[in-house]
Order: sequence, then structure tokens, then C-alpha cells
Amino acid sequence: MSQSNGSSQATKVGYIGLGNAGYPLASTLARAGYHTTVQDADPERAKKFASGHQNSSAATESSDAFKDVDVLVTMLPNGEIVRDVLLGSSGVAKSMKKGAVIVDTSSSSPFHTRETGKMLEEVNTGLTLIDSPVTQEYAWALGKGDATLMVGCSNQSALEIAMPILKTMAKHVFVMGELGAGHAMKTLNNYTSAASIMGLCDALIAGQKFGLDPAQMVDVMNVGTGVNFSTKESFRTDGLTRRFSSGYQLSLLLKDMKIARTLIDKTGPHSALSDLIVDSFADSDKIAGPGADHTQVIQGWEQKAGIQLKQSKAPEE
Repeated sequence: MSQSNGSSQATKVGYIGLGNAGYPLASTLARAGYHTTVQDADPERAKKFASGHQNSSAATESSDAFKDVDVLVTMLPNGEIVRDVLLGSSGVAKSMKKGAVIVDTSSSSPFHTRETGKMLEEVNTGLTLIDSPVTQEYAWALGKGDATLMVGCSNQSALEIAMPILKTMAKHVFVMGELGAGHAMKTLNNYTSAASIMGLCDALIAGQKFGLDPAQMVDVMNVGTGVNFSTKESFRTDGLTRRFSSGYQLSLLLKDMKIARTLIDKTGPHSALSDLIVDSFADSDKIAGPGADHTQVIQGWEQKAGIQLKQSKAPEE
């Protein structure tokens, strides 16, 4: 997956957004031999990436920085920022060449993504937008080329151009349907995960107050029917250890839950669970403060219960 080949060297890739997810994902492309032009809100981060990876360079600040790329990948905080980067006053879309493909791996509203796709066609009829948000089956999979991608695309030819890029970044690539389908799947995946986090927080607080050890509780769940990503990965290694360094911010999870609630409300009967998740996570986000790791969501439960969960060692310690 990370081997160089002639086709990868011939394909020019742009990458915008080198955060906790973007940096490792872009790294898989550079290692595979793609000439990767990178850009970030922090220019020094882009320069650091370029200096540390062969086949890569830092983009200039000009709107035509990606005029020669075949595929442009974006990994940004939300769909509004993606739209601004592409179509704002300094947007790069106008100068991109005909036939180029834009792959948005950000976590965004599927409805907003479809609107952006239409706007791109109006500005540059030769561009195609694909949504391909990311999830993972184990922590830190992104830098190993083991990501899971959920793809929405309404142009088969564009999908064929992008597919080698997608398969370089990911172990699993699921084509979910038309443009927006990838973002719909991502938000519903995160919604399901968030529901398990709520149940886990309830259980850990109640268990400790009863006299159970939180770490041992999670160990039981991991060999029982309560197992989920949070018990196996983030909460066991970063929540209960109180390292709070999973690499995924609580504010981003809250944003995703608001998107999920909108999607559920627009496509089916209203769900009381979606309101409960959004309200509970919003309370925790205020308590944990700006930049909080998503595992700090437990602090909202701790404050309401008047206790702090017992700190445990990491499983490998």
C-alpha cells in the first residue's frame, strides 16, 4: 500500500489540512511516491511536513497553488471551512485544471456537501467533488494506511481517478452512494459511537459508586457484549488513565452529533436520543473547556455525580 510506482509518481496530489488526522493521512501519500503539495493554516506545519517527507512540498499562499494537481484532498474542521478554502475570496477552485478531483475527507453535513458540489460546478465545470470522510478500527490507524473511508460520488470517472489515492490512505474503502453519502455514513457512524460513549459514562460512574473498579469494568466489557471502540481503545487508554490524548477533540464530536441530529430529523422521526447526546456532550464540552479531548466528556458525568473516576494505568503499563 505504501510502495512507490510509476502511476503514483505521475499523479500530482494537493493536500489541505495537516491536523491530527490530515498529517498522518498525507504522509501515506508521500510515502507511496505521490508528489504531494501540502498546505495548512499554520504555514510552519506545512514546511515541517515537506522537510520530513520526500516527494512533498509546501504550497504557496496564492489561490493558484493547486492549479496543477490531479487530486486535491481536504481535511478541515467543518464543511464551512472547506467551502471557504475552495470557493471563498482566496479559493483555489477557480484556478484548478479541468478534470481535477476534490476529495473532502473532513467530517461535514451531507446536505452542505451537496450544495458545495453544485457551487463548484458553477465556478469550474471541470471539477468534481467527492466526499470521503474517515473512521478507524483501531487508534492511530491513519498513519499506517489502515483508515476506513466512506465515499460519496456522483461521477464514476472521477471516482476512478481518485480511487488509487483513497486506497493508499485506507485499508477499507466503502462507496456508499451519491455525493453526500459518505458524510451521511460518517455522521451516523459517529452517532452510534457516541451512544456507546453515553452508556459507558453512565456505567462507569454508577459502577464506581457501587464499589466496582472502572478499569476492571472495561476489561470485562472487552470480553463481553459491552465491547465497543471506546472500551477497547480511547477510554481505556486515554480516559481512565486521564491522559486525555486520543487526538480527537470533544468539540468536533459535538459538531458531528449536531449534524447527526439534523440528518435524523430530516430523514425520519425525531429521536430523543439525539437530543440527549447533544445536550449531554455540550454540557461536558463547557466543563472540559476549549480544546478538550473527546474522552474528557466523562468530566460532565463526574461533576454531576460529585466524584472523579479512579485513575488507572494504561493496559500496556
